[in-house]
Amino acid sequence: MPPKKIYVIPEGIADAILPRVKREYRIMEKKKDDVLILAVESSCDETAAAVVKNGREVLSNIISSQIALHTVYGGVVPEIASRKHIEKINQVIDEALKEAGMGLKEMDAIAVTYGPGLVGALLVGVSTAKAISFASGIPLIGVHHIEGHINANYIENKELEPPFICLVVSGGHSHLVVVKDYGEYEILGRTRDDAAGEAFDKVARAIGLGYPGGPKIDKVSKEGNADAILFPRAKVVDAVYDFSFSGLKSAVLNYLNSCEMKGITVCQADVAASFQKAVVDVLVEHSMQAVKEYGLKKFAIAGGVASNSSLREAFVRECGARQIDFYCPSPIFCTDNAAMIGTAAYYEYLKGVRHGYDLNAVPNLTLG
Repeated sequence: MPPKKIYVIPEGIADAILPRVKREYRIMEKKKDDVLILAVESSCDETAAAVVKNGREVLSNIISSQIALHTVYGGVVPEIASRKHIEKINQVIDEALKEAGMGLKEMDAIAVTYGPGLVGALLVGVSTAKAISFASGIPLIGVHHIEGHINANYIENKELEPPFICLVVSGGHSHLVVVKDYGEYEILGRTRDDAAGEAFDKVARAIGLGYPGGPKIDKVSKEGNADAILFPRAKVVDAVYDFSFSGLKSAVLNYLNSCEMKGITVCQADVAASFQKAVVDVLVEHSMQAVKEYGLKKFAIAGGVASNSSLREAFVRECGARQIDFYCPSPIFCTDNAAMIGTAAYYEYLKGVRHGYDLNAVPNLTLG
């Protein structure tokens, strides 16, 4: 039997033909009833685009982060974020389509976050999505940012279906939500002042960790004693599911000032761990109380703070003790990303939701 011949394709030619082969394979793979959505997210400081198939299969998820750019300022500077979105948005969209092996003509809808968020940043995404929709004739679907975070749980948990309770915790939001059905929500509680992620950022800055605060406090806390300092756990008397973290933030600042005046050396790790435990305790207590009252056996978390290791461990423990199924996205789907927007848009698409070219950015958009 003669030996098999091996053909070596020159590198330059391979680079030219492989994307086309991949794209044609994807087209053949697409069934008639498949729904492909190109999604765009630009609500804060991540410029993101993704291609999502049938709501739960992510074909590409491209994120251009601005963390390094804003670290110098200790937080997100809206004007800088908007300008960087303008620079990056076409690149991330092109890369998302390329990674998915798809062309724009294969898309069934263009999805975009239109609120809440920074108005300038939102406008970049909304304007771009509308332009693509207008030029291509592909339907446009506006998506609520918080709804996107909730829907991130569907990407890796194929079995998860409503109803369930979801805690959304991020830099700008702290929401406890009953997910009644796809796109149907009941808000049980929300923050009265600082969101959980905002408190993390402010406390991190106060103890010298810098920005972004969440990941840095999570890391340093592992070296500290979470019971070293007793910080307050706030409760809102007239709304048992609402959150308030401004008092906790003030308590940390008062502790630091007191130590400075008395000449006491501050243990950064102990402060971080004690603060983090106070936040986690409140989030877990409110959530488990809601699960018990509403009699639901499924609970999920979402948002940037949902990637906090102590919070995840606490929910695994508490949900396990109550025989409640616990769901959480991987960290890449906790941060702002376009895959979650594509997932949320899929269920809107099935319901026949379409938006016109008068779609605008709504920075204070409410859920429900």
